[in-house]
Amino acid sequence: MTHDDTRGPADGVARAVPASLPSLLASLDTGAYVVDATGAVVAVNARAEELLGRPAGDFLGRDAHELLHRSRYGATLPLAQCGMRRAYMAGRTVQSEEEWFERGDGSLLPVSWLVTPCRTDDGTVRTLVVFHAPHDPEETRTPGDRFSSPLPELERLALLAETTTQLTATLDVEQALRRLVRLVAPQLADWAVVDLVTERGRVHRSTVVHARDGGLVRREDLEGPLPSVPEDSLLPLARALRGVSAALAGPSPRLASDSPLGARQARLFAESGIHSAAVAPIRGVREVLGALTLGRSGRREAFTPDDLPLLEDICRRAGLALDNARLYERQRAVAETMQRHLLPQLPHVPGLEMSARYLAAPDASQVGGDWYDAFMLSDGATALAVGDVVGHDLDAAAGMAQLRNVLRAYAWAQQEPPSVIVSQLDRAAMHITDVTMATLLFARLDREDDGRWTLTWTNAGHPPPLLVTRDGEARFLTGGHGMLLGTALERPRPDGQAEVPPGATLLFYTDGLVEEPSRSLDDGLELLRTHAATLAEHPPGRFTDLVLERTRPAGNDDDVALLTVRVPVE
Repeated sequence: MTHDDTRGPADGVARAVPASLPSLLASLDTGAYVVDATGAVVAVNARAEELLGRPAGDFLGRDAHELLHRSRYGATLPLAQCGMRRAYMAGRTVQSEEEWFERGDGSLLPVSWLVTPCRTDDGTVRTLVVFHAPHDPEETRTPGDRFSSPLPELERLALLAETTTQLTATLDVEQALRRLVRLVAPQLADWAVVDLVTERGRVHRSTVVHARDGGLVRREDLEGPLPSVPEDSLLPLARALRGVSAALAGPSPRLASDSPLGARQARLFAESGIHSAAVAPIRGVREVLGALTLGRSGRREAFTPDDLPLLEDICRRAGLALDNARLYERQRAVAETMQRHLLPQLPHVPGLEMSARYLAAPDASQVGGDWYDAFMLSDGATALAVGDVVGHDLDAAAGMAQLRNVLRAYAWAQQEPPSVIVSQLDRAAMHITDVTMATLLFARLDREDDGRWTLTWTNAGHPPPLLVTRDGEARFLTGGHGMLLGTALERPRPDGQAEVPPGATLLFYTDGLVEEPSRSLDDGLELLRTHAATLAEHPPGRFTDLVLERTRPAGNDDDVALLTVRVPVE
């Protein structure tokens, strides 16, 4: 039985298939199809349907190259490497003995083929493709068998280049591991297992994935802490975790009795069905970071020693990338810890509810000079401050601590308005701190004899505080605005004053909450005001979190400090 089609592959214009084509194809005892000048299939015989496991409808009108032509490893063959397409586009007769077609079920069929121009009854020149399978189609390679032998040099280099590109493009350890397993499964193996040595020298099975149905399935039930690595064990995984070169591995009756680590490997092989594995150490600059295990279960071929050099090259690149990512995360953790320890604990003030948040900059080196403070004054008022020392480094963080301590000392010792305290701080900072320039909002919150709360503040070049009432009215307190610190200009600083209604919320923040290159400062402030107004009913802690979540720009590269204070209802 033969099949034909009258539809053009690209423009939908009906094209008659000459009667000679069906008879020609039916007369052939091997697979055959005919393509037009664009490379689209216009006729196919029953033997081709049988060999390729595809009905005629899968062929007709489809580009034969995109539909069928594959490398021996299952990848779509680049047009520049397809000898068959070059032949029929040039109108030449060419044959080949070692090519691969993809069958309907995704498996690969090794074929020998011949292409030749043919002229039909209407005078149109088309191309006849005749192919046969040297082996029984039942023995075709399944998708799991595609990568059973070592990669050719060109594909090997391409994989290593992609490994370097993918892994060096992230400084997040978890993301690097996800990229690593996607690079090796299913291209090299059905299973990919990553075991990492933790900072304390313990081993954790962090990733176990299975390539299945075109994706990766994570097996979290096989992950978790591993037993200690025996110093004298000849187990390939133990040797890899001690830094010994890559080795082949597989299930063995003696595996479980080797050690508790061997028992875990026996369980991995039993539950995954891995019959062949290759294990290699992941080395950093100074130490072994872990091991990568590749396993095969669905494909028949076992790993061979020829596969190990490629695995070692991949692990070498992975080790450098993971080493950099770990160093980055370690620096970031140290920076954030130092910054948080420099920030104060909020005091307990009867009647007031307080909440504060500090969010570090994305870059580990950008510790930041953003800070907040709240403390009791000698006359019973509550001092509130938020500031930003210019710079994004350890010097800025150290300067922030110096500035905060000097401010505390002046504010406690002198019962003066905020403007006087900040003026004295500005003069002193140039001589007794390392701060060159900073913004600051300093305020005192007083409870009057009649129970009312009053906020008095001075603003040294800082974004204005936000007052949000219980019923959701929000406004910025724009008074008391003066020069930032560090200008060396002797100018009087004004004070602003406002009554804080019962149950109202005061929000102090740094510019990282509202500034973004893609929008104006006014737009950022209005966004903050709008969100804060809708969140007035939330408790202070939740209010602060939601304001930060909804207002902070997604692309912000600055740190952020927030201080929220709510006065009682009565």
